[in-house]
Amino acid sequence: MLTSTGKAVIAIAVVALIMAEALGYQEMLVLVAACVAALVVAGLWMLLPVELKADRTLHPDRVVVGADVQGRLIVVNQGRRRSAPVVATERLGRSSLELHLPSLAPGVPYTRVYRLDTSRRGLFTVGPLVVGHTDPLRLLRVDHLHGATATLRVLPLIHAVAPVPTGHARDDEGPTSAAAPQGGVAFHSLREYVPGDDPRSIHWRSSARTGRIMVRHNVVTNQPVVLVVLDTCRASYQGDSFEDAVRVVASLVNTSSVAHFPVQLHTTGGLVACADASGAGRLAMLDMLAEVQPAVDDLGLAVLKTGLPHRKGVTLAVVTGQPDPSQLRSLSAVRARFDMATLVQVGGGSARAAALPGVLTLSVATSADFEREWNKQVRPG
Repeated sequence: MLTSTGKAVIAIAVVALIMAEALGYQEMLVLVAACVAALVVAGLWMLLPVELKADRTLHPDRVVVGADVQGRLIVVNQGRRRSAPVVATERLGRSSLELHLPSLAPGVPYTRVYRLDTSRRGLFTVGPLVVGHTDPLRLLRVDHLHGATATLRVLPLIHAVAPVPTGHARDDEGPTSAAAPQGGVAFHSLREYVPGDDPRSIHWRSSARTGRIMVRHNVVTNQPVVLVVLDTCRASYQGDSFEDAVRVVASLVNTSSVAHFPVQLHTTGGLVACADASGAGRLAMLDMLAEVQPAVDDLGLAVLKTGLPHRKGVTLAVVTGQPDPSQLRSLSAVRARFDMATLVQVGGGSARAAALPGVLTLSVATSADFEREWNKQVRPG
């Protein structure tokens, strides 16, 4: 592939040839010959192979926005002669980073450590490394791909906020069921030991009587479920307010999961992720939020009437931008199905908070404002 310098050399040769033929400046043929010779030498140089092996690692490969990610690149010249200095390009999604690699002796590894841009959330493919093989005069260039690709997950920023209010506390003495989450203090039944059970839960008297190791099956009797819904309708947001909404949702699902509530995350576009009371699944929810994007054809909050689970003991939290008032009426229509309902609107201000009966409402400009105002209302003092 011709570089800009190579194209300039060809242009000079053409102009010189025209001047020699049309104006009789035969001396210009010397310039033409020099240009052609330079291009021929460059072409012969490009026949020499570039035998580099590249190996890349990322540490860590999952971070929140703005955190440091270190790329470590090890390049080895597998040829029999010393390699020329090259400029390598490391790809990160749609962006790129240029790395200048020195001349490498055969078999001697070269290590380059660099930092990757994590200013935007998303799921990014890193690599493969693009090594530009060029001649000494930089007339021709051929790009070669080296090494495998890696995946970098940049999660949304998480604010330190109180969990979603559920309206009631866990009941350690209420009725139990086999389907209830394990790990509580309420005894449900005895069952046979399985690998991974806590040895302290072994019921020795029953084990001696049955000849099998039996354990107490303890469960959590009343476990309020937190259901968080993210509006992914493009029309509900202006500017970068969707990013603020994603940060709000990430903060709510993370803190509620850390508080050992079962959490369900839904988007109005149909994406679903869940975490149980032990926290299993929390990273899957954050991974989903790293990739979620608004869509023009998304129905928005209108799906609340048909797209949500309908059972007792569920607390609802809806996060949106500044949608049409008719969209907000969908929340009023389903309010009675939930123990509590909360609405968070971003991209506005406190004066723009919707007035919905029986719904805790909060309107903020940014996710940083949400952290402050939410903690004032939900965790006073």
